[in-house]
Amino acid sequence: MKPLTAADWLNKVPEVTLSFWVIKIMSTTVGETCADYLAVDVGLGQAVTSIGMAVLLAIALATQLRTRAYTPWVYWLSVVLVSIVGTQITDVLTDKLGVSLYASTAVFSVLLALLFAIWFAVERSLSIQAIVTPRRELFYWATVLCTFALGTAAGDLATEALGLGFTLGAVIFGALIAATLVAWRLGANAVLTFWIAYILTRPFGASLGDLLTQAKTYGGLGMGAAWTSAIFLCVILMLVSVAQWSVSRQRLAH
Repeated sequence: MKPLTAADWLNKVPEVTLSFWVIKIMSTTVGETCADYLAVDVGLGQAVTSIGMAVLLAIALATQLRTRAYTPWVYWLSVVLVSIVGTQITDVLTDKLGVSLYASTAVFSVLLALLFAIWFAVERSLSIQAIVTPRRELFYWATVLCTFALGTAAGDLATEALGLGFTLGAVIFGALIAATLVAWRLGANAVLTFWIAYILTRPFGASLGDLLTQAKTYGGLGMGAAWTSAIFLCVILMLVSVAQWSVSRQRLAH
């Protein structure tokens, strides 16, 4: 087992491995399905769901910011809640305020570009392997939230407004992720390809979530939001538990 370095102790973001991407994609799907389940199936409505999840996210992020090193369960809880809140932001804009998906996708794209520009201008790096200061971590989480909101808008734009459907949407976004992986393997900039893939996993997860949950008459598989959320959350819990055990074991060894 690789020994921990000083950077490992300080960095607040996990190493980018296959497990990282599996949890990330599943958390994006959970964000789509869980938000729909709470707002529609449970009957809380978008307003109550948005406020409740925002409060939980604030608590989770406060806990994350107070940790001194990467703590898997705190980090991934924050990601899942960011996914739900990001989904709710786009849903409120679309369903309650009547903002078109074209407009919200464009606005979130510009906002994300501005966040990247400011982050780089201040820190001279966008690498997630160096999230070692509170300011960098604040940039990181603001960017992550924006990617989830953008991904939800872009995913809905592709599958609904442009009429691609859930299956084709998932295939297209999955193919774009695969192309990004190939580009990285061929020597493309690691930081650039990471963030491209990170952004693409959100609309992929949204399309996958809709494909699994929506009724067959609407082009889905009819699993429902409750079952899909429960299954994916169980897988996330299992993978995060393994990661937490691994990190705890390494730190005890030191």
